Parts: sequence; C-alpha cells; structure tokens
Amino acid sequence: MPRRTFLLGAGATGATALLSACGGSASGSGSGSRSRQLGISAIPDQDPELLNRLYPSVAERFAEATGLKVTYRPVTDYTAVVRAFEIGDIHLAWMGGLTGVQARDRVPGADAIAQRDIDADFHSLFIAHKDSGLRPFAKADGLRDLAGHTFSFGSETSTSGRLMPQYFMRQAGLEQSELRGKPGFSGSHDATIEVVAQGSFEVGAVNEQVWKATVEAKEVDLSKVVVLWRTPGYADYHWLVRPDLDDTFGAGTRKKVLDLLLGLDQRKAEDAELLKLFGAKSFVPAKNSAYDRIEDVARELGLLR
Repeated sequence: MPRRTFLLGAGATGATALLSACGGSASGSGSGSRSRQLGISAIPDQDPELLNRLYPSVAERFAEATGLKVTYRPVTDYTAVVRAFEIGDIHLAWMGGLTGVQARDRVPGADAIAQRDIDADFHSLFIAHKDSGLRPFAKADGLRDLAGHTFSFGSETSTSGRLMPQYFMRQAGLEQSELRGKPGFSGSHDATIEVVAQGSFEVGAVNEQVWKATVEAKEVDLSKVVVLWRTPGYADYHWLVRPDLDDTFGAGTRKKVLDLLLGLDQRKAEDAELLKLFGAKSFVPAKNSAYDRIEDVARELGLLR
C-alpha cells in the first residue's frame, strides 16, 4: 500500500531521527535562553517520512509568529516525544490524548492550548478483513464477536489506536485473553490498515480520520476490508506547551503561538494549506480538563506511571 500525503500528527517506530539527536537540555531561563531554538515535535502515528517533510513547514509558521528559531525534532516513537517534552528538548508538541496526559503527568503546569475543530469529538473504527467472517454491528456489545480472532492495535500508547479501543472492548465484556493470540501493535494507523488488508491480522483498531483519508486516496481495497463499528466520541489530539515557555523564550511567546493557531483562516491560501495538512477547518482553544476521561481510562489500564 503506498503511503499517502496526509497529516494528522504521525507513526511507526522507524522514525528517521533518534531522540538523542534532538539536542538541547532541560528547559529553564538563563543568560543563554534567548539564543536557544524552540523545539517542536509530534507523536509519530503515521509514516515518519511524511512528517519529516511536513512539520518543518509548521515550524516555519511558528518562527514567523514568534520571531524565534524554531526546529521540528522528529522522534522514534510515542514514548520518545513524551520524554523529550519532559526533559525540555521540545517545548511545544502535537500530542494525542493519552500522550498529552502522560506528558502533563511528568511536567506539572503543562497546558493543552489548542485542538482542531474535530478533536473534541474524535472516533476510532474497528475494521476487519472480509475473510474473517465478521460483519458490521450497531452496538458496542458486538465487540464480543471479536473473541477468537487475531487483532492489532496501532501504537501501544495511541489514544485512538489502542487506549479507547481497549476501553470499549472491556466495556463490552471482551478481554484481550479472549482474542486468538496476543494482540499486535503495528506502530501506526496506516500500518494497521495495511496488516488487516493483507490478512496478517483479522481485525484492527484505527483512527477514523486516517481511515477516511486512506479510502479517499483509494489506498485500501474495500473488497478486502470492512468497517465493523464506530466508537462513541472522545477528546484526542492537541498542542501541548511547557509551563516555562515564556520564561525561556520571552514573555508573550505562548500567546503568539496560540494566536497563530487560532487565527488560521481557510480563506487565506497559506493558512488553508496548513489546515488541510492537519485535516481540519480550524483550530480552537483546548483545556486540560477535556482530557479527564482519557486520564481516567489510562489509569484504569495502567498506562500512567
């Protein structure tokens, strides 16, 4: 399956740069702080080569808005972006619901400042290879029919590719031990679609937006894959900022970043292109409390330290 040119915030564990290449040190103010580069990053939930082409353009817009040197720092996996945020190698990150909660748990005072217009009511899809014999169902209790089938999540700490799908499975009374073999972890949403389409796994859980983009691009054979169920909505992706951003880079830096995001306008060509890359019509304010449910589920599943 060819990789599509679509951005959500991205995936597999084979990113082209290691966290150790990020540079920088623990964040904080000081005599050399103004000369530091503001580091941004994103969870790798899709093809890392795609992200390495697209996020530098995001960094350019942040640089224009703040007057700072801004660098996109690719990371190896979801855990790496949380760690880089914790130690101050990055100061602003595009996080999923779970990774944002994990990062805030490690960096008290960090704030979710903006999300896309679609992120307050996000959804996962359960998909299956048609040879599995599974058919679409309308209610969550249909998830019990997955017992005895092979199954793949995305990344182990993906909100839409693992956390919420596992939550809904447990709510329906389906435990992982009832699947055939241990569940797989493909590393990314597009990889999950691929392994299900190939028949390597009978069932998978994916981000709805990535699925729609894949279908629109005609990069999945719909004669082989069927959507079984769409989950209820939950809060997901958002921009997370460190609490010491203004201390490190100057008063008003956070406001400049937020003003840029909230001011993106589809009527302007440059803004429209950036919004299209994020699969959104606009960015809207976000707040930490929107992710309380994600935090509760993460604690229930043992995904917070």
